[in-house]
Amino acid sequence: MVSPELAQLELLSRIDQLLEDLRTWTSADSHWQPIRQQQRFLGLLVDRLEPLRSRLESPLVVATFGGTGSGKSSLVNALLGEVVTTAGRQRPTTTQPVLIAHPETVLETYGLPTDAVRVIRRDLPLLRDLVLIDCPDPDTTEDETAGSNLERLHALLPWCDVLLCISTQEKYRSAKVSDELRQAAAGCRMVFVQTHADRDDDIRDDWRRQLAGDYDISEMFLVDSHAALAQRQRGQNPDGEFGRLMDLLLHELSATRRIRIRRANLLGLFCLAVDRSLSELTDWSPRIEQIDVALRTEEVAIRDEMSQRLQTELLESRAAWERRLLGRVVEVWGASPFSLLLRLYHQQAIWLGSLGLMRARSTAQLAIWGALQGSRWWLTQRQDEEAEARTRRPTGLSPTEENLRKAKLVIDGYTREAGLDASAARMTDTTNTAGRLEGDFLDDVGSRIDGLIQDLARQHTWWWPRLVYETGFCLLPAFLLYRMGRNFFYDSFWAVPPAPLLSTDFYLPAIIFLVAWCAVWLMLYLRRLGRGLKARIQKLSADLAAARFTSGLFPDIREACQEFTRQLAALEQLAARARLSRDSAGSEGGRLAALKRSPATHDAAPRDLTASTPGVRP
Repeated sequence: MVSPELAQLELLSRIDQLLEDLRTWTSADSHWQPIRQQQRFLGLLVDRLEPLRSRLESPLVVATFGGTGSGKSSLVNALLGEVVTTAGRQRPTTTQPVLIAHPETVLETYGLPTDAVRVIRRDLPLLRDLVLIDCPDPDTTEDETAGSNLERLHALLPWCDVLLCISTQEKYRSAKVSDELRQAAAGCRMVFVQTHADRDDDIRDDWRRQLAGDYDISEMFLVDSHAALAQRQRGQNPDGEFGRLMDLLLHELSATRRIRIRRANLLGLFCLAVDRSLSELTDWSPRIEQIDVALRTEEVAIRDEMSQRLQTELLESRAAWERRLLGRVVEVWGASPFSLLLRLYHQQAIWLGSLGLMRARSTAQLAIWGALQGSRWWLTQRQDEEAEARTRRPTGLSPTEENLRKAKLVIDGYTREAGLDASAARMTDTTNTAGRLEGDFLDDVGSRIDGLIQDLARQHTWWWPRLVYETGFCLLPAFLLYRMGRNFFYDSFWAVPPAPLLSTDFYLPAIIFLVAWCAVWLMLYLRRLGRGLKARIQKLSADLAAARFTSGLFPDIREACQEFTRQLAALEQLAARARLSRDSAGSEGGRLAALKRSPATHDAAPRDLTASTPGVRP
C-alpha cells in the first residue's frame, strides 16, 4: 500500500510535469495566429502557477470580495477581534487594499504587489495560517481605469487562495459583482457569507439557487459582524453562525490543509485555462479542415488533368508500344501455329523486303526497293525514338497557369480566414510548381513502360489464352488439311467409285477463307493486346499521378495544417492528463466552495491570468 506521503509526492511530480509540458507547448513555434494567441494566454498561466507552486506550504492568502457596503471590512475586524481597517455601512470605505499579516510572515515570498497595499502586522492566532486582504469594491466603477478600485482589485486577485464572498440582501443579485466573482473564482476556493444579519432577511436559499449553476457550495453563513466583534472584544468566543465561520476558517485553512487547498486551486486553474484554450482552438478546427478539403480538391483536379495529359501523350506512341509488346509476346509464346502467324505479322517488313529483293531483276529495281525499305525502317525507328523521348522529356505536359492561379486564390482565401501567417501561406511560383510536378510525373515512366510490357506479355501468353487462340485458329486449317487429305488419299484411291481430285474451284476459295480466317484471329488477338495496353497505360497514368503527387500543390500549407493538428492533439493530451491528476487528487476544498469543473462560460480565466502579470492585457 502506498503511503499518503508518497502519494502526495507522486501528485506533486505530476504537477511539475504538467507545468513543464505546458511550458514546452507555449514555447513551440507556430504559424497560426490562434495558436500563438493561446500560447500567450497559457504562458501567463505558467507565470501565475509558478509562484503558486513554489509557496505550497506558505500561509494561505484570504481576501474579501463583495459589493459596496456589504460589510467586508467589518467582517475582517470581527475575524481578527479588533479594529484594523475602517468600516462603513453604505459608502465605499476601502479604496486602498489593506493587507493584514502576522509579523513572522515573509510577504516577499508571495510576490504580492505590497507597494499598492497598506500592510498591517498583528500577532494574532488566526494570522499564523493565513494572510487577510481587505479588497476594494468591484462595483464602484464600471471601467477598469488607472488607479480605479477595479484595477486594484484585479491586481490582487491572482495571488488569492480563498475568497470570502460577502453579500447582503441588497447586493446579492448585483450583476456586476456576479460577473467579477465568476472571473475571480478561477483557481480559488470560496466561502459565501451573508452579513447584516441584524437587519436583513435570510436570503441564503435564493442566493444558493442563483449560484448553483456555476459553483459547488457546501454551506453559507449568515453573520452579524458588529455583534461578533463586540463579543470578541469582551473576551467571549463567538457563537452561532459566526462561531461556525471561525471554526471553518481555523480548520479548513490550517497548516495541514493549505497544501491540499493550493494544489487543488492549482489543478483547478490549470484545467480551467487549458480547457478554455482547447475549446477556443477546437472552434478553429473547421477552418483548418476547410483548408485541407480545399487542398485535396484542387490537387485532385490538377492531378487528374496531368494524368489525362500523360495518358494522351503516351497513347500517341501506342503503335510503338504495341510493336514492342507483340515482339515480346512472340518471344514468350514459343513454336506453334498461331505464334507462326504472329511472327509473320510482326516481321512482315522483313518478309516483304525479302520477297521484293527476290523479284528484283535489275540494279534500279534493287535501289528503289532498298530505298523503300530504308525509309520504312527509318520511320519505324523514328517512331520508337519519339516514344522513348515522351517517357523522358514530355512536351507541354504541365498544369495550366490558369488552373494553378485559380487554386492559389481559393487556398489563399481559406488560409487568411484561418489565421495562417503569410510566410507559411506563401505559394511558390506557378511555373516552378508546374515544372516540379511535371518532373515528378515522369521520373521513371520509361522503366514503368518496360515493366508494363513485360507483365502484359506474360498475361497474354498464359496457358488459358494460348489454348483458346491456338484451338480457335487451328479449326479451319485442320478442316482444310483433313478435306484435302481425305480427297487425295481416300476418295481418289479407296472410294467406290473413286472421286476426282479437288480442283482450283476448291483451293482458291480455301486460300481466300484461310487468309480471312488468319486475319480475323490476328485482329482479335491484336485488339486484345491493344485493349490491355490501353487499360494499363490509363492505370499507369493514374498510379503515377497518385504516387508522384505526394508533395502536393502547396506543401508548406499542408505542413502547417498538420502542425495545427499536432499542437491541438498535444494540448488535448495535456488537458486529459491534467483532468486525471485533478480527479485523482479528489476534493481538497473540504467545506469550501469552488467553481464548477465545467463552467457555464469561458470568460472565467482570461482576466485572472493577464492580471497576474502587471501591465498585460488581452
